[in-house]
Amino acid sequence: MRVLDAMARANAPLEKIMPLLTPAAIATGVLCGSRLESLEGLVPWIFALMTFIGSLKSSLSEMLRELRRPGKLLAIMAVLHVLMPLVGWAAGELFFRGDPYLVTGFVLLFAIPTGVVSVVWVTIYGGNIALTLALILADTLLSPLIVPATLYVLMGEAVRIRAYDMMEGLLWMIVLPSVAGLLLNQWSKGGVARRWSPPLAPLVKVGLFVVVAINGSNIAGELRHADGRMAAVIGATFGTVVLGYLVGWGMSSLLRWNREDSTAAQFNSGMRNLSAGAVLAVQYFPAAVSLPVISGMLFQQLLAATFGFRIGAGAKKRSGASAAAVGQDG
Repeated sequence: MRVLDAMARANAPLEKIMPLLTPAAIATGVLCGSRLESLEGLVPWIFALMTFIGSLKSSLSEMLRELRRPGKLLAIMAVLHVLMPLVGWAAGELFFRGDPYLVTGFVLLFAIPTGVVSVVWVTIYGGNIALTLALILADTLLSPLIVPATLYVLMGEAVRIRAYDMMEGLLWMIVLPSVAGLLLNQWSKGGVARRWSPPLAPLVKVGLFVVVAINGSNIAGELRHADGRMAAVIGATFGTVVLGYLVGWGMSSLLRWNREDSTAAQFNSGMRNLSAGAVLAVQYFPAAVSLPVISGMLFQQLLAATFGFRIGAGAKKRSGASAAAVGQDG
């Protein structure tokens, strides 16, 4: 019991350092290099465990409730898997024309499902958690079809796509652990989530660090000898990821969504399951494909914290304006 309580208490400090976690993991991978490459076989298993722990919070009833009114879910999915992959492809063609591997990397960056860790940020800033969980689960379950299909449609024959292997990897790493966590939580009527999610949550952060470090070691040479090309990759990745947040904000503003739904839209449009993307890139493509995905890891959490601060500041301003209006009415 004491061990579980201690693990649960460790989660809050880890959440505070989330913006620094993935850059530190990449630095560790670059510094350790070949010493971590031998651990690559563990990555799918670690990732499957992370996905299983994250899915313990999923509720079948909440997901079904969101699916009965799927408008918002479909709108975010359209941003995730139609608009943003096109943005990634356009950025790749604009800045790296003639390099099909880098273009594929930018498409993969936005073909992978929304980030499981987005539920952390949506929770912190008071967004619609039910919508987020429904989106994560639906996006995860569809990922074995969406990811290869997106790559094939946008890249065609430019790069050899091991679609079947990729679908199998996504099935074992993401889909089956997600379904297992969902069913276990449903069977226990939420008891598993209440009892085990808090103490197991730190393991997700630790697992994320390990996965990113191991994947970072695969491109240690590229990062150690960074040149103008690598700087361009990082710059283009930064710009397109920021655009993801802005598109989520713009769409929710245009459709006049409330603050909770808008918060969910922004985080889920901006964040991606980059650790899964890195695993796919490293396992099924040449090393250059992983560069945009690994680059995104450098600042994804930092951008989430930045946009979260903006969301929080906007909420305080609206709250202050409402209070002032009430005072005037009084």
